[in-house]
Amino acid sequence: QVHLVESGGGSVQAGGSLRLSCAASGDGTNCMAWFRQAPGMEREGVAAIYPGSGVTFYADSVKGRFTISHDNANNTIYLQMNSLKPEDTAIYYCAADRFDRKTILTVNTLRPQSYKYWGQGAQVTVSS
Repeated sequence: QVHLVESGGGSVQAGGSLRLSCAASGDGTNCMAWFRQAPGMEREGVAAIYPGSGVTFYADSVKGRFTISHDNANNTIYLQMNSLKPEDTAIYYCAADRFDRKTILTVNTLRPQSYKYWGQGAQVTVSS
């Protein structure tokens, strides 16, 4: 099993910044990602990373504003969110999984159904 613990959520004014953290423990994974879900909306992919290689993926809506990174020593990923907009308000979830070589070639890393393990969620609220 994989246990994911998120931290760093909170409230900020538009234009401000927040950093989310997600610490992983248990069985190893090779892909981690951030998703978000606003009330009444589907869960959507925000950013993903392969910590082993550093390859990253971003949703168009956050490209240039958000940065996903990893700290292998602590088995932790981060989401640095800058220039926040009210539209970014959502519960943010950390996700992780282990993909085999075949799956890595085709998996959509920003699709919620790609992941088995999930964190508890962290509320991010951006006021205008």
